[in-house]
Amino acid sequence: MTITTTPAPTRPARRVARTALLALLVLPGLLWAAARLFGWERGYLVQVFAFTPYAAAWAWVPVVLAVLARKWLIAAVGVVAAVVLAVCVLPRALPSDRGPSGGVRLTVMTINVYLGTADPAAIVKLVRDNDVAVLAVQEFTPDSRAGLTAAGIDGLLPYQALAEEPGATGSGLYSRFPMADQGSRRGSGTSEQEGNQQTYATIRPPGAGAVFVESVHPMAPYALDALPSWKSDLADLPRAEPDGTPRILLGDFNSTLDHKAVREVIAGGYRDAADVTGDGLTGTWGPGPVPPVTLDHVLADRRIGIQDVRVTDVTGSDHRSVLASLTVPSA
Repeated sequence: MTITTTPAPTRPARRVARTALLALLVLPGLLWAAARLFGWERGYLVQVFAFTPYAAAWAWVPVVLAVLARKWLIAAVGVVAAVVLAVCVLPRALPSDRGPSGGVRLTVMTINVYLGTADPAAIVKLVRDNDVAVLAVQEFTPDSRAGLTAAGIDGLLPYQALAEEPGATGSGLYSRFPMADQGSRRGSGTSEQEGNQQTYATIRPPGAGAVFVESVHPMAPYALDALPSWKSDLADLPRAEPDGTPRILLGDFNSTLDHKAVREVIAGGYRDAADVTGDGLTGTWGPGPVPPVTLDHVLADRRIGIQDVRVTDVTGSDHRSVLASLTVPSA
């Protein structure tokens, strides 16, 4: 007697479901990569784009799953999305052109003092220990000004352009060197919130030419009706003029390098200090359960060299400070 066997019945429905699931897992990364590549900042995507480095890491997960399942077309599409995101993100972790190495050394620092609740003594200690010559503060309140004065900031950085206000809109600049043409300009606001102050001044370190500095704080893209103000505040930031005074913009930009609006500012003649030192993925904001993202920046005119960057916790603030050692052109 001949015994014949038949293969186990196939389960086409299960294979289709597995394929559909893998395709669905790849799709978000593909859409994210396209939106990031072409700068499609619209609506709530503006907020979501801040977390692009996390999306870039996650994009490889469906690729691995697709390879294990031998779904080669889906894996190939996933690789395209993952590579695009990697190209957008990974350069920030790699040192690049830091600009001129010669000139006069100048250390600057920025910190969002979180409605004035950041510890003034901690800020002054950072200034003293790191030989900071220019300090920019955002969300700068009358209490914060009084606290910094009591902690000894006036003895270290006696020249000041201050526009303190209750709440989140105040701004300030402290300098070791005399200021000229100092002032403040208010950014765009919304129907519910007044625009942020952004103080500015021109300083002249000994042995150097004049340098323009500004404490940057555009409107946060916290809601849909705030997006036009956020975008216009960034667009209004001064671009570097090759024949003009070198500029340093430092502060809470409420943007990461995955936002087209801030990349356009940088393209106007600047380098992002953390980006070129390989520290561009170090998070500077991320309260509670929010994954850290890099909202605080030091943008230096391309005629200014970048030597070093440090990101440091400050007690009482939801932001971290960014310190950058620069070299500005000699006189």
